Amino acid sequence: MRDFLSERVKGIKPSGIRKFFDIVSEMKDAISLGVGEPDFETPWHIRDEGIYAFEKGKTFYTSNSGLLPLREEISKYIIRTQGVKYNPKTEILVTVGGSEAIDIGLRALLNNGDEVIIPQPSYVSYAPCSYLAGGKNVYINLKSENDFRLMPEELKNAITEKTKVLILPYPNNPTGAIMEKSDLEKIAKIIIDNDIFVISDEIYSELTFKGKHTSIVSFEGLKDRTLLINGFSKSYAMTGWRLGYCCGPEELIQQMTKIHQYAIMCAPTISQYAAVEALKNGEDDVKMMRESYNQRRRFLMNSFKKMNLECFEPYGAFYVFPCIKEFGMTSEEFATRFLQEEKVAAVPGTAFGDSGEGYLRISYAYSLEKLKISMERLEKFINKLRA
Repeated sequence: MRDFLSERVKGIKPSGIRKFFDIVSEMKDAISLGVGEPDFETPWHIRDEGIYAFEKGKTFYTSNSGLLPLREEISKYIIRTQGVKYNPKTEILVTVGGSEAIDIGLRALLNNGDEVIIPQPSYVSYAPCSYLAGGKNVYINLKSENDFRLMPEELKNAITEKTKVLILPYPNNPTGAIMEKSDLEKIAKIIIDNDIFVISDEIYSELTFKGKHTSIVSFEGLKDRTLLINGFSKSYAMTGWRLGYCCGPEELIQQMTKIHQYAIMCAPTISQYAAVEALKNGEDDVKMMRESYNQRRRFLMNSFKKMNLECFEPYGAFYVFPCIKEFGMTSEEFATRFLQEEKVAAVPGTAFGDSGEGYLRISYAYSLEKLKISMERLEKFINKLRA
């Protein structure tokens, strides 16, 4: 059978996140802090809209691009939050989660050998999706001393004559880092001067705890060279509804829609009706969840301070990225022993790129009670290591 399999696909490593999730699912009394999934249920009024759509038999295909009322609400949302207008008929595509948008966006942009700049640590899908599309990945190793922001000189040094795409992963998974308006200003001119296209993954845009999220598309000259990706999984606790979207230049959206129509047809219909309700009336839900996440974030940072564990302060998403270099173990070894000895699963930083070595990703998309128990176990574990 192996001879029949694609060499390209065989060359991709399985996700480092799922490995620990699979182990903990079979371990009694274990706590998982490894999966980036909100512990909130989808708000009732959003679920009700999905149930209503189901009861009314709204179970047929939508257009390939998605329900027009949903694309219109997405357009209004981007205007409301970023002051940028996208034509809902030609510049917005509804996808099966943000992950599909990443995949088909790269496939629509890349020719064999085109270079894709990927700042790391970052979401596990960027590199394999680029690789499958024929791209050549160029990594920028982000640094803790810069709060894991993308620095102008780092971007300049990574650019070559073959550079085509920059992936901008902020707010960041796994570090929780954000890029503020002043940070984006410093790289905007570099992007334009070097004729680079940007894929801006903003799935955590509503989970920003310092000021307001700014998108790269809000800068002059960047809207026409950016694919903005977002979705409903994180902001509205709709992970299982599998719904995302992307906004970009009409010509790119046309090409992405071709791939989408052959591979997918359309995003789940009932999910789309529910998402219209989320965008129209879900602002209070987002605010409530954001405040709860921020409480958990502050609790974790205080816990690290008490146990003298180094961790830069993250202001986005729902992850912390503590440094465990002092213990002389790899991230994989630390995470494995922590799971085996204290029954708490966290994800090794190396699951998100080589620059994640020496770090651990802990998700706080879990109850405060579970986080308190986990921090007690972490303190016990590191005290043993320090003894």
